[in-house]
Amino acid sequence: MSEPPRFDRGHTDDLMSFLAASPTPYHAVANAAERLEKAGFRQVAETDAWDGTAGGKYVLRGGAIIAWYVPEGAEAHTPFRIVGAHTDSPNLRVKPRPDSGAHGWRQVAVEIYGGPLLNSWLDRDLGLAGRLSLRDGTTRLVDVDRPLLRVPQLAIHLDRAVNSDGLKLDKQRHMQPVWGLGEDVRDGDLIAFLEDTAGLPEGSVTGWDLMVHPVEPPAYLGRDRELVAGPRMDNLLSVHAGTAALIAAAGRGSRLSYIPVLAAFDHEENGSQSDTGADGPLLGSVLERSVFARGGSLEDRARALAGTVCLSSDTGHAVHPNYAERHDPTHHPRVDGGPILKVNVNNRYATDGSGRAVFAAACERAGVPFQTFVSNNATPCGTTIGPITAARHGIRTVDIGVAILSMHSVRELCGAKDPFLLANALTAFLEG
Repeated sequence: MSEPPRFDRGHTDDLMSFLAASPTPYHAVANAAERLEKAGFRQVAETDAWDGTAGGKYVLRGGAIIAWYVPEGAEAHTPFRIVGAHTDSPNLRVKPRPDSGAHGWRQVAVEIYGGPLLNSWLDRDLGLAGRLSLRDGTTRLVDVDRPLLRVPQLAIHLDRAVNSDGLKLDKQRHMQPVWGLGEDVRDGDLIAFLEDTAGLPEGSVTGWDLMVHPVEPPAYLGRDRELVAGPRMDNLLSVHAGTAALIAAAGRGSRLSYIPVLAAFDHEENGSQSDTGADGPLLGSVLERSVFARGGSLEDRARALAGTVCLSSDTGHAVHPNYAERHDPTHHPRVDGGPILKVNVNNRYATDGSGRAVFAAACERAGVPFQTFVSNNATPCGTTIGPITAARHGIRTVDIGVAILSMHSVRELCGAKDPFLLANALTAFLEG
């Protein structure tokens, strides 16, 4: 194994800034694109003809981004090395008719997205962010990053059994946030407020994709600041590490033997079946067009994909000190123990023995330790974009990630070193 990398807290500081600046998938891809632009990548439009010139390129589509770097001398059949991730997180999303209220309270009607820990959204200061679609066909990002909404919990005096019988939340009745007072609730109030906030003319917004987010910033935690608490680590931690790894790999230029790729998808938390999800055509289209732009044929495409490997990077479960019995007794991933290799023989994860070898080799080159995760046999296993990517594109795929606590909470917890170790492992993988 190579010498282990010296821990750089600057990487984790940068992750915390990225999390705070990315309250929605749309903001996350915009921030990733900005970093790529500074590193010399350029955006290409899907509606334009592509050329096969060397250099860094990226495609944005909604809440997804695909970026790749073509080294000098790359052939049409040169394989890809892909870091896969997702940009979405479980949260509360605004309904088409957002204005509601009762008993003198003004509320915002929300729908539950994905599988959040609902209780973690109670009694928190919440902002509102997302994408506004305008009458002229353009879009505008908006972020009200101040205390604007709150989902108030029922007082214990009115629910005496809550601590003995457990908190029971009805997704429709109990999760609608308040954002003011008033008896006269009018359709259009929330959107008018956002138009004014964004400096847009009244009536210019005709569509929206809006979601609620906590405004409390990420923070170091613990005696020695060895932990990080923050929102949306699942899975912006991987998006951030993958972006950093792609930029670092691109710095090697013509020395690369693969074409490094970052594929960060939307909608993983609700099944990935969308035009911007891993089960959609976006990644396959980009890879194919990249081959054809370099003068390749269908035969070259087949050869390139046959040699391609994808690391599907997503957060996983660290052993919980209060619930250790919920974990497999022989697999207890720890925070700051290095990235985890995720295995499930029923293909909820895509890792097999040959994929393990690829990841182990990358970690060895990077000097990064890694751990293995499997679920307790009595507990259903989650899944990722890994099996979808493998099945849809015929690409060898390996599921990995960083071990965290409080997954799907409004505020998750990881080790301060693990994001840095993951980025180093991903860089070694992309460099080949």
